[in-house]
Amino acid sequence: MNLFERWLSLWVFLCIVAGIALGQLFPPLFQAIGRMEVARVNLPVGALIWVMIIPMLVKVDFGALGQVRRHVRGIGVTLFVNWLIKPFSMALLGWLFVRQLFAPWLPADQLDSYIAGLILLAAAPCTAMVFVWSRLTNGDPLFTLSQVALNDSIMVIAFAPLVAFLLGLSAITVPWDTLLTSVVLYIVIPVLFAQWWRKRLLARGQAVFDAAMQRIGPWSIVALLATLVLLFAFQGEAILKQPLVIALLAVPILIQVVFNSALAYWLNRRLGEAHNVACPSALIGASNFFELAVAAAISLFGFESGAALATVVGVLIEVPVMLAVVHVVNRSKGWYEAGAST
Repeated sequence: MNLFERWLSLWVFLCIVAGIALGQLFPPLFQAIGRMEVARVNLPVGALIWVMIIPMLVKVDFGALGQVRRHVRGIGVTLFVNWLIKPFSMALLGWLFVRQLFAPWLPADQLDSYIAGLILLAAAPCTAMVFVWSRLTNGDPLFTLSQVALNDSIMVIAFAPLVAFLLGLSAITVPWDTLLTSVVLYIVIPVLFAQWWRKRLLARGQAVFDAAMQRIGPWSIVALLATLVLLFAFQGEAILKQPLVIALLAVPILIQVVFNSALAYWLNRRLGEAHNVACPSALIGASNFFELAVAAAISLFGFESGAALATVVGVLIEVPVMLAVVHVVNRSKGWYEAGAST
């Protein structure tokens, strides 16, 4: 892991502090930024999100879809957990914790928005960071690439209907046109542009491609951190009044990570998959494409919404929680292989 990846939680925390401070010191500036919209899309944030997402998508080789058949059981577990378990379990956890158990300590007018943010987070499978987690567990690189390519292909089609369905189950109304616009802006266009860019770079040789990836790698994190500063400049007043909100929103996210990673790991073991396949399968089930979730939350509900805040909590806890999962799957390799071989 590079410096930014290793200390991502620290950078996020510092951005929270900086954003809140700047929002309190220069409210007219951030109000002006908030008004820079076209068709409900904030232009500065839209640009930052493209800078966030596109470098990650350039790394994805959709040609790896041909490798899916090499590990049908592992891919089956990945798809089952990512698309049939993870979003629905998060909707349930959101209802249980946000609307029931924690409701007395949360702003009543933001409960639906918090649940929406949690659903958006769970409905976007991880794209970039899973390569880091897989590498730390000696995961099969071809399997990792093939599951990411397959998830991204499904996400283009399934993200909008799935989110709309789950928000509907939670009695949250989202305009379809806004949701589809978010999908086009933050999934379809970036995927097409990234693949065009990838093809152009590879045509000039692998060395040119590798050098470009090295150069643009930090863009994603820097753009993410800049977006967080803007977001917390708008969220500052609400957070200062209720600092407990972030800790409460972290609870369902943590439970979901533990549940989904454990389920995927156990299912792969039961099906007899190799440990180096089970690890990336479990890790992608636990982590999220939080850049997309943040983008969609801001587009659908706005900077100052509970949905945007909930997705950022996912960013805040991503690295320490996923490193804990990496530690567990590495330490349990003997137990895993003993069961998988029987």
